[in-house]
Amino acid sequence: MKPAIAILSFLLSGCASYRLLPVLGEVPDFQLTSQTGATVDRHSLMGHVWVADFMFTTCPGPCPMMSSRMREVQMATAATPDVRLVSFTVDPAHDTPLVLAAYAKHFLAQPERWHFLTGPQDTLNHLGLDGFHLNAVDGSLDHSTRFALVDRTARIRGYYSFTDDGFLKALLRDLDHLEREKS
Repeated sequence: MKPAIAILSFLLSGCASYRLLPVLGEVPDFQLTSQTGATVDRHSLMGHVWVADFMFTTCPGPCPMMSSRMREVQMATAATPDVRLVSFTVDPAHDTPLVLAAYAKHFLAQPERWHFLTGPQDTLNHLGLDGFHLNAVDGSLDHSTRFALVDRTARIRGYYSFTDDGFLKALLRDLDHLEREKS
């Protein structure tokens, strides 16, 4: 009986290492314009696991580092091309699709996977405040430096600070869990 108990113990300990990711909110409907001029909306992201952040192209602070970290996520998920990355601007008056395209090119963004989105300030504000619960898009250019992990049905399943030591490892681990999860 001892070998059976050891096997059961091993199997249960393996299950214990997986934590079910909580549902922290739901991304509301939106329709915005990407750096390529294409329309991207909530519906077009359904069926994909995605990572989101808020940034602006003239940011003198954390945005370039955040975009570098997002590029790391893009590279780390190259084998799972179904994963999407979404960067919402907090400066829609300046960050036109053309400006976003130049910024995206600088970070080697794959336009079919990494969307830099702009549009009406009220839409972006609703997303930032009511959808992601991260920040307002009110002209102040203040924004969160956290990334959000979104599942295939547009539910927010995790928040990650890019300054944390284990940022990339934790985000990729949870992203992998969502990729394997049945929606």
